[in-house]
Amino acid sequence: MVAYGNCTLVVLAAAALNGPFAGHALAQSYPSKPIRFIVPWPPGGGADIMSRTINQPLGEALGQQVIIDNRGGAAGNIGAELAAKSPPDGYTIVFAYSGTHSINPHIYRKMPFKQSDFAPVIQLASVPQVVVVHPSLPVKSIRDLIAVAKARPGQLTYASSGNGAINHLAGELFKMKTGTDIVHVPYKGGGPAAVALLSGEVAMIFGEPASMMGYLKAGKLRAIAVTSAKRALSLPQLPTVAEAGVPGFDVTSWNGILVPAGTPPEIIARLNSELNKIIAAPAMRTRLIGLGYEPVGGPPEKFGALITSELAKWAPVVKAANIRVD
Repeated sequence: MVAYGNCTLVVLAAAALNGPFAGHALAQSYPSKPIRFIVPWPPGGGADIMSRTINQPLGEALGQQVIIDNRGGAAGNIGAELAAKSPPDGYTIVFAYSGTHSINPHIYRKMPFKQSDFAPVIQLASVPQVVVVHPSLPVKSIRDLIAVAKARPGQLTYASSGNGAINHLAGELFKMKTGTDIVHVPYKGGGPAAVALLSGEVAMIFGEPASMMGYLKAGKLRAIAVTSAKRALSLPQLPTVAEAGVPGFDVTSWNGILVPAGTPPEIIARLNSELNKIIAAPAMRTRLIGLGYEPVGGPPEKFGALITSELAKWAPVVKAANIRVD
């Protein structure tokens, strides 16, 4: 009877490890070491600011450090590729952005990753861009900007965080809808682009609010509109580009978290749960809105569907603008 009992215990233990209790046990034991948070952009830009806003509370919720690893370059492709090739064990997460995952596949002839290389975790926020000009430019509205651009064809420059970035596409869409000729100047991230605008190296930007807010509050730069269909929660006093004179103009980026494909669903569910709690907390929500982010949240499937729909949305815009990176 004793031998039979021991055998039964072994069988039950094996069943627990491979049955419905296995996922619960995995979720409870995860994480047992620090988590690497790859941010495919340099410090100082919107992606970096958002990531550093949530990494500490996420680490506190998980009981482990969440360490930022900035890997900028190729409009986010370098960092995303690194994440795609990382072990799918829950110890690598990556900041995902509309430019890298919904626009780059239409721009780069050779992409270093496929969307199927990732599993969605959560959409963190939607991000209206803000049209910002250098104070030396005699422009206080979108109509002023159009007038100056038409009076100086090929002379006004606008910065972006890289070829194919959402603010590059915003500029190209603006040109198409207004019949203006403004010149694109790409930088290696939102931080460097903001510094270039501050120094007067470029005249304007369709930028992420997070990298602009400090300069706007200090009066060093001038915001004239937001690019979204509705007014931004962070800058409600600014009109949209559409209501300011360019009907149908609507550019809103998004960001979120992905993990390498094959990451256990129990770990994805744990990350999703903790991140939903973090961005829904009143203090965090207020902080994010103040930085220009509009918190979203929801299940992983919702985020996956957004990425797919955005891929389809940007294809015709990229084709019309004839943007290619070899």
